[in-house]
Amino acid sequence: MNPMLLAVLTVSDRCAQGLATDTAGPAVVALLRQNWLHAEIQTALVPDDQDQIAAQLDHWCRQGAALVLTAGGTGLGPRDLTPEATLRVIDRLAPGLAEAMRAHSAERNPYAWLSRAVAGLKGNTLIINLPGSRRGAEESLAAILPLVAHGLEVAAGGRTHP
Repeated sequence: MNPMLLAVLTVSDRCAQGLATDTAGPAVVALLRQNWLHAEIQTALVPDDQDQIAAQLDHWCRQGAALVLTAGGTGLGPRDLTPEATLRVIDRLAPGLAEAMRAHSAERNPYAWLSRAVAGLKGNTLIINLPGSRRGAEESLAAILPLVAHGLEVAAGGRTHP
């Protein structure tokens, strides 16, 4: 049996141009590795370009990824287009995940309410947008990890809700 495929896409113009170092993506990978020891984890880095984001998300969905996490591009800036790219790819929304991340993060940082992150399914692949900062990505993912683990089982046709 093949290991579960998980993927992390960093979305950042500055990182893609080599002007900044990606810290959010590696932090997300580390959290995934702690929770899914035997998973295959793929990573990629793209600029804030809606077509490139959507193409990479779709690629991982076609590869059978169970979970795809994005880091970056969820704010109010003119180039923050990760939610729009995600909405182009997903079939069904899972709004509670994004709401839970915002509520958890807003307890520490009220600016978390400005996040436009979305989450949803493309087939059996769960796609979730995370903030682009290391701290924001870590806190957001940690807040929903138990939900994600259960959601992956349900999406794959395994367990049903308790």
